Amino acid sequence: MTLHTGRHFLQIPGPTTVPDRVLRAIDMPVLDHRGPEFAVLGFEVLAGIQRIFRTKQPVVIYPSSGTGAWEAAIVNTLSPGDKVLMAETGQFATLWLGMAEKFKLDVDVLPTDWRRGAPLDLIEERLKADREHKIKAVMIVHNETSTSCVTYPLEVRKILDRAKHPALLMVDTISGLGALEYEHDAWGIDVSIAGSQKGMMLPPGLGFNALSEKALAASKANTSTRYYWDWHAMIANNKQGSFPFTPATNLLYGLKAAVAMMEEEGLENVWARHERHGAATRAAVKAWGLDLVCQDPHAYSPALTAVMVPDGHDADAFRKVVLDNFDMSLGAGLNKIKGKAFRIGHLGHLNDLSLMGAIAGIEMSLDLAKLPHRAGGVAAAMEVLKGRDVAAMPKAAVA
Repeated sequence: MTLHTGRHFLQIPGPTTVPDRVLRAIDMPVLDHRGPEFAVLGFEVLAGIQRIFRTKQPVVIYPSSGTGAWEAAIVNTLSPGDKVLMAETGQFATLWLGMAEKFKLDVDVLPTDWRRGAPLDLIEERLKADREHKIKAVMIVHNETSTSCVTYPLEVRKILDRAKHPALLMVDTISGLGALEYEHDAWGIDVSIAGSQKGMMLPPGLGFNALSEKALAASKANTSTRYYWDWHAMIANNKQGSFPFTPATNLLYGLKAAVAMMEEEGLENVWARHERHGAATRAAVKAWGLDLVCQDPHAYSPALTAVMVPDGHDADAFRKVVLDNFDMSLGAGLNKIKGKAFRIGHLGHLNDLSLMGAIAGIEMSLDLAKLPHRAGGVAAAMEVLKGRDVAAMPKAAVA
């Protein structure tokens, strides 16, 4: 194996690099999770994560992956036989769909080519046609990590409102929270689902459900069996700063530090930084003459960029060249685009120079791998980060 010096470049779209400050916060003696000192921490992190979701409603924190948070959303609000509307926008939407089917939900699936967000016109069509309101929930992935395509929850909320449809709006923002603009309350989201290991800059191990009053009412009326995932047991204990079972104590120390870092930078500034980094990365890809997986500019993700390799070339072989030569990990193409695409993560604890290092490593690797491309990606990204390529910058940055 090649001996590499310096830090590994972790440019996958999650788990992401954990800041030293968060690592130091996690490196604490284990605390009595039934004692008064822990209650202080519990109240701090529960209030902090509410501010990140931009909600005044309860946020439930599980010692789980995002998949656990998916399951919690389903078993608290839905029963076998309930009809739900989902869009197959990529691998993670597909996995959530598979879970819904395991719980014997009646799933109306809207397929896509995995190169854009959810089909809003079809969602509106289905909801308007559902005059008996059999659809109990619309379930969308905010930032589809496999394709780098965004579906905007506010647009789906507006469709529900226009149709005067009472379905719950459930949003997977596992790779969106902490990277993309997100407003749980203002956008009328009923259940937001997230995890710790992406924009939140923590190791894997915490799953989140942000709730609405409507979702809580649905949960009280729902008779589906649940124990570990029960929202109401969690919320009752949270009122004392505690949890009904052993929490991931040291990760909560890290969560407190991560929230502090984000608030010191300012959430709006965090979102703007991700927008800039997304624009710079796409400028590099365009200069190289490669195709983006996401074909809808409205759906471009600020958190990651998925890139198609030319026909006849293997994206996984290219990723190995990057890893072997420059100690950098890029995300693999998943499922339908396995071997056809690689993914550049630019979310979480990242700055301009780190991003430029990643783009430089990719450009050098394109040469080494003899993958057809043009030079100039590094220069194109630099122009965006210096504020010179106004056309490539996000609209918010130009305004």
